[in-house]
Amino acid sequence: MRDMAQKANKARSAANKSSKPVEKKHLIDPRYKSFIYTVIVVVVLLIFFIINNTRQEPAHGDYPPNYKSQTTSQQK
Repeated sequence: MRDMAQKANKARSAANKSSKPVEKKHLIDPRYKSFIYTVIVVVVLLIFFIINNTRQEPAHGDYPPNYKSQTTSQQK
């Protein structure tokens, strides 16, 4: 009798263990996820800002043919 009761208890405890939801292990801790994404966005924007401001601008050349400047039309 006692053996049957122990087996029933073991079966119940095994069923209870399997019914527990298994927690996923996150790659990034959810507490820090927002902070890490913010840092990544700021770093990417900083890189774009540096690239944009260190490029060489093309040399200034002559105006295209038949170009009418705004300042010359106001002076007339």
